[in-house]
Amino acid sequence: MSPTRTARSAAAVLLVLGAGLTAAGCGSATPAATPPPTVSTASRAPAAPKAAALPASEPVRVRIPSAGVDTGPVLHLGLADDGTVEVPSVADADRIGWYDKGVTPGQQGPAVLIGHFDTVRGPAVLKDISRVRAGDTVSVVRADGRTLAFRVRALEQVDKKTFPTQKVYGNTDRPELRIITCGGELTGGHRPDNIIVYADLVA
Repeated sequence: MSPTRTARSAAAVLLVLGAGLTAAGCGSATPAATPPPTVSTASRAPAAPKAAALPASEPVRVRIPSAGVDTGPVLHLGLADDGTVEVPSVADADRIGWYDKGVTPGQQGPAVLIGHFDTVRGPAVLKDISRVRAGDTVSVVRADGRTLAFRVRALEQVDKKTFPTQKVYGNTDRPELRIITCGGELTGGHRPDNIIVYADLVA
């Protein structure tokens, strides 16, 4: 996918979804008394040196050692009927999905990965997202056999009603990664926030 197409894809997301509608909906969460997922906004690191962009190749496996994540194959996620970005089904709560209307990891722009923190069935793939810190490494294995390393630059917790659409999906001048899940205390069976991990390609 060319940078121009990348920009068009990001613009299409913004036009179709509108601000605040790109948040990952994690479904009804388990009523069990589990600590709510939260992150420290103070957890930030300098941007990594700019890495060269790669040709397109779909992600097939994701590893986040600090969160105990090693999962694959990666699901394909598009747009739901209501115009929001799809999330993995409850049956796939142990897997991460890739928003396939955007770029693949390693291409110029923000590749977006989405996973559940928990569901009605209990803890899910990103249950330990709170352990992730700036400077940690996220590895993505691609269909072309490459394993890419992304360094976490920042984490952010936002109300789903004020989701930073442009910041997450808008085009960038370098290969970047976003990981999105739910956060905050349960309210009416749902978590009101999104946790967003921002990472830069380093190798």
